[in-house]
Amino acid sequence: MSDSVSRIETLRAVAEWHENGAVPHEVPKLESVQSIFGRDVFGERVMRERLPKEIFRSVLRTIRLGEPLDPSIAETVANAMKDWAIENGATHYTHWFQPLTGSTAEKHDSFIWPDGHGGVVTEFSGSALVQGEPDASSFPSGGVRATFEARGYTAWDPTSPVFLNRGTNSVTLCIPTAFVSYTGEALDKKVPLLRSMDAVNEQAMRILRLFGTDKGVSRVFTTCGAEQEYFLIDRRFFVGRPDLLLCNRTLFGSQPPKDQQLEDHYFGSVPERVLTYMADCEKELYSLGVPIKTRHNEVAPAQFEIAPVFENANVAADHQQLVMQVLRKVAPKYGLQCLLHEKPFAGVNGSGKHNNWSMATDTGVNLLDPREETHTNMQFLVFLCAVIRAVDMHADIIRASVAHAGNDHRLGANEAPPAIISIFLGDMLQDLIEQIEKGALKSTMKGGKLDMGAASLPQLPRHTGDRNRTSPFAFTGNKFEFRAVGSSQSIAWPNVILNTVVAESLDFIATELESAVGKTPTEEKLKNAVAKLLQKIVKDHKRVVFNGDGYDIAWHKEAEKRGLPNFKDSVSAFAALKSKKAADLFKKYKVLSKVELESRYHIYVEQYIKTVSIEARTAVNMAKTLVLPAALRHQTELAETVAATQAADIDCAQIRDELEDFAELTGKFKDAIAAVEKSFAHNGHKDEHAHAAQLRDEVLPRMADLRELGDELENRVANDLWPLPTYREMLFVR
Repeated sequence: MSDSVSRIETLRAVAEWHENGAVPHEVPKLESVQSIFGRDVFGERVMRERLPKEIFRSVLRTIRLGEPLDPSIAETVANAMKDWAIENGATHYTHWFQPLTGSTAEKHDSFIWPDGHGGVVTEFSGSALVQGEPDASSFPSGGVRATFEARGYTAWDPTSPVFLNRGTNSVTLCIPTAFVSYTGEALDKKVPLLRSMDAVNEQAMRILRLFGTDKGVSRVFTTCGAEQEYFLIDRRFFVGRPDLLLCNRTLFGSQPPKDQQLEDHYFGSVPERVLTYMADCEKELYSLGVPIKTRHNEVAPAQFEIAPVFENANVAADHQQLVMQVLRKVAPKYGLQCLLHEKPFAGVNGSGKHNNWSMATDTGVNLLDPREETHTNMQFLVFLCAVIRAVDMHADIIRASVAHAGNDHRLGANEAPPAIISIFLGDMLQDLIEQIEKGALKSTMKGGKLDMGAASLPQLPRHTGDRNRTSPFAFTGNKFEFRAVGSSQSIAWPNVILNTVVAESLDFIATELESAVGKTPTEEKLKNAVAKLLQKIVKDHKRVVFNGDGYDIAWHKEAEKRGLPNFKDSVSAFAALKSKKAADLFKKYKVLSKVELESRYHIYVEQYIKTVSIEARTAVNMAKTLVLPAALRHQTELAETVAATQAADIDCAQIRDELEDFAELTGKFKDAIAAVEKSFAHNGHKDEHAHAAQLRDEVLPRMADLRELGDELENRVANDLWPLPTYREMLFVR
């Protein structure tokens, strides 16, 4: 879409497409969830049918209890998996893994193998199931692997379900795997996540043993349910915007007269084309065993949300990648484009991914469920205080877990939590914390009933605390909602951080309590020891608890007084990953070695540099080839109008003033282009952190200046001359 004519033609085509029907001719058939849920998953039901009983039990122990996989059963499992896949149309298999790019990766191999007699057979060995060998040098390694050191390994993760990926004319067996270097360092998101879950399990089991609630419990998992926000726009507009195509966000775009100020989009009726798209996405996700629960309009126009039910955090992380993949894949079928960037449109709400996190036993007990009479539930209070201590002590690396260029446009705005990491507890838990600090737990606040004043309406049970949408880390009934995660992010890394810091706090508490109760523990000894320890934890770490308005500027001043860190941008936040404290923490709980942690620091800084650099180049290119030519055409038409009016001996002082004013604006825009190019030209730093800081401090501000002038030009250039789809069109044509 290089000129104004193509944009206008596109608008007409979109309008005609809408008039003729907003959905494809072949709408997916409505099938019961019961009939399709998990259909494309080699899960427990399929394994029970196809594997010998003892082998099935062995695999089940690995899945449920985390026991090491018995290598001797791999051949049998692989054969059953291959037969099931081929029966469902599969021709290839792949080791599906999550490198440090933030997305997924796969290399497909065929089941077909020459039989040596002019024909073929289908083969899939146990070794092919368990281990693969992608090129490790071509993925981000942060210095772990050099270019000439290419060997890396993928290893089957049996705790995450194998699934079928169905394309238009292909079916591929996808095997979730871990990805490590030739020397064993983790090169992915999965290995640290599984290690961190092991760390939580080890320390949480110590707490359960102290309370005598470990009977029948084999393992403690962290659980997760990630809400996914996203934008949908007409795909024709997407391909007409180089910034969306290359950067996933608009680098220019004037605010329309109407955006979200009427608050009429949130929870509104879902447009028919979007609803059909949502249903198709859900159908695919149900078949993959992803338990989707919620769909609705979000706050900004053209913004929506999808959310699953809680799952084991490792499976949830894999499923979250599938959610993003399916959202993007299905959209073009409906003439749509799914945008997962945190801030694709300036001036309206961006998108997050609220990471709902908790801990649960393999017997189904949620360890962060307060239950009735919470003041008597000492075990819950121990786990609660462990989280409070962990968030206060490690707020810096928790903040670093959500640091990336896209999230910098969102965090701290009036739509997302501030960059200050604090905890919202709600009235009931806040009251209990205050009781703990005073040294006497006496009662649990009750919510009561909510009478709506109309005889026909029921009285509703009122919760014991409100919800706080401005808090980055809020307790919401039986879990913590980490709201700062970006919409385009994998949830694996934030959960690695949460798991590790909570494991450290559980370790501290277990060690203190074990020492206090001694070798002859009694209920009275434990009760007294818990009361004393929790009182100390609350006094030492209550500064991180804040139940007020996180958007209020007064909170920023208060947080500074409390000594809470406030890393306002990613470049500042990344530094936490280089600290000795962080290195010691990850090493102690065997989650990341010093080399593995350093590699992630280098990768995340490098990704920031590359992201901003691509955006700067794109902005300059668009300014030179799209915005400036449109402005000059408009200026030429103004000049021709002035000349023609003067030739007719008609007073045109106002038009001449408009021409002079517009020419001055165009000149400023040309200067702003040069300023971006000049600032961008001085980025040859050997120090990557200095390079990132230079982009933050020099390039991004110049880009903002360029955008401001470009957006003013958009407001003044004739509509038929403007080459780019506008916010008015992108946000409201759906």
